[in-house]
Amino acid sequence: MAVASAVAAQDRIPSHCIALAGPVQTRPERVWPAGFGDPVAHDSVRISYIDHATFAIEASGNVTAVTDYTGWLGGADVVPDVVTMNHAHSTHWTDRPDPRIPHVLRGWPEAGQPAEHRLDLGAMLVRNVTTDIRYYGTEGVEPDGNSIFIFEAAGLCIGHLSHLHHEPTPAQYARIGRLDVVFAPVDGTVTLDQPSMIRVMKRLRASVVIPMHWFSGQRLERFLDGMQEDFLIERQGVSFTELSLDTLPRQPTVRVLEPALLP
Repeated sequence: MAVASAVAAQDRIPSHCIALAGPVQTRPERVWPAGFGDPVAHDSVRISYIDHATFAIEASGNVTAVTDYTGWLGGADVVPDVVTMNHAHSTHWTDRPDPRIPHVLRGWPEAGQPAEHRLDLGAMLVRNVTTDIRYYGTEGVEPDGNSIFIFEAAGLCIGHLSHLHHEPTPAQYARIGRLDVVFAPVDGTVTLDQPSMIRVMKRLRASVVIPMHWFSGQRLERFLDGMQEDFLIERQGVSFTELSLDTLPRQPTVRVLEPALLP
C-alpha cells in the first residue's frame, strides 16, 4: 500500500478551483441512466452516496475516489484509486485499509505536522484544507484534526467537508476556492450546528449541495427547511447523480441522495 502525502514536485499542479472564481455557465440538465461502475463521460463525474459520510466519486478513465473510507463499501469488490479519511470518529476512517488501494490520504496530523495532500491522478486532482476539531463533550480542540478534501475532475470542484466543527476562516475559504458541489454534514450536533452550516453553504455558493451525516430523517428535514429560501430542494429517490459543467443546475440546489451500499 502506498500512502500518499504532499510531494514537492506536485506543488506546481494548477488548481482550476482556486484559479477560477467566477460563475459557471450552465445548460439544462440531462438525465443520466448509468450507475456505479459504468463508464463515465470525459466531461462528467458520477457521485454515489454509499453511507454516512462515504461517497464514491468516479471520473473518466475509471478513476475512483472514496471519501471518509471505513473499509466497507458493500458486497462489491471495489478497489478505489484513492481514499480519504478523517479520524473524528471511527465512522470516518479505518486503520486497516485494503492494501490494494494505491493512495490512502489521512486527513489528520502525523509526526506533528498537519496533513497536506496534493495528488494528481490525471483525470482527478485531490487536495485538502485542514480545519480544527473539538473533542466531543469537552472544551478541548485538536488543531488541523479534520480535512476538507477537494476533488477536481472534469472541470468541476467537489468539496467534502467531513467532520467540520467550525466555520472556515477567510484564509481557509481562499484555500478551498470555488466549489461546484459540496458534501455537507447536517446532523447539527457532533459537527457544526445547522444555522452555522447553512451560513457556510451560502458563503460557498455551490451549485449542488448534497447532505450527508444525517443521523435521522428529522435532522435532514430541519436542514432542508433552513435551506429552502435560497436553494431549490431536489429529491429523486436515488443514490447517485452524474454532473458536468454543462448540467449544473441554474439555481443553487440541495440534491438529496439516498445512501446505498455497493451491491
